[in-house]
Amino acid sequence: MTTQKTALIIGATGSFGVHAVQALIKHGWAIRALARDPAAATAKLGARMPIEWVKGDAMDRTSVIAAANGVQLIVHAANPPGYRNWKGTVLPMTDSAIAAAKASGARLVIPGSVYNFAPDSGGAIGEDAPQKPATRKGALRVEMERRLKAASQQGVKVLVLRAGDFFGPAAPNSALSWLAQKSRGRITGLYAPGPKDVGHAFAYMPDLSETLARLVDAEDRLGAFEVFHFRGQWLARSGELGESMRRVTGNPNLPVRSFPWIVVHVAAPFNETFRELLEMRYLWEKPIGLDNAKLVKFLGEEPHTPLDAALRTTLIDMGCLDDAAPAPAQTSRASSTMAPAM
Repeated sequence: MTTQKTALIIGATGSFGVHAVQALIKHGWAIRALARDPAAATAKLGARMPIEWVKGDAMDRTSVIAAANGVQLIVHAANPPGYRNWKGTVLPMTDSAIAAAKASGARLVIPGSVYNFAPDSGGAIGEDAPQKPATRKGALRVEMERRLKAASQQGVKVLVLRAGDFFGPAAPNSALSWLAQKSRGRITGLYAPGPKDVGHAFAYMPDLSETLARLVDAEDRLGAFEVFHFRGQWLARSGELGESMRRVTGNPNLPVRSFPWIVVHVAAPFNETFRELLEMRYLWEKPIGLDNAKLVKFLGEEPHTPLDAALRTTLIDMGCLDDAAPAPAQTSRASSTMAPAM
């Protein structure tokens, strides 16, 4: 009889964590999750979701090691909310996860980002591209991966899955939450934070989490330190987001306005999130996307939901679109190969 494998999710109530939980359950994994307040976490995700909650803190190495006892997989999905205090939290949490993976022998999975790369890296960045971060958060990401690679040379199995801007249902802090203008439960407009002809990388979380589940199901084919790029919803023109939003909302005249960066500049001295947002502005002004050729070769395809369908599901979850509203027709883009680069 086959024994069910168990995954520890760190950050299970977060935007990516909850999707990782759902995808891994679908693939037959038992789920254990770390939470400072298990009762509150249970209430947030629903008591019917089959999760074994363990009290602990991602910053506390001892509690993470204890929670990982007996698991075969650790998904480190914890992230500082609202961009706050990256310097004080990202690396200590990473070190805790590494220590837990070393103690348990589990594969450690980390969702990565495009922060590692320079603004002029282009729209089809490979896994081995030079890492030349332009920001403090990017430098932290590079250091995080350096520590992960060093740990892999000491027996820790690591998988880094890099992706663009997260969005999807159950993601209150995604880019859509501040790009979409809302009133009385309806989308009334969309902000364009950069030139409409500049590409941007988005990652629909149900697709990304399904990719993660398929990768870890192929554990016997993974090396000690693996990095894969998830192409996701690569928009060769950022203006495609507004066009899709108009189709999905059924409002061909939905206004797309320039993002009020001046307001962010004025408020930044008094708001840490705004300061961090300004630092990442370059992501909207330069085409920075990921080449998924390695991922497609390994899995045979990249899970992909057409943009209109992904936006529709997201807006329904946000309470901005009726579930009964007819879905717009859209041609599905094949995900078995990388989209053309700019």
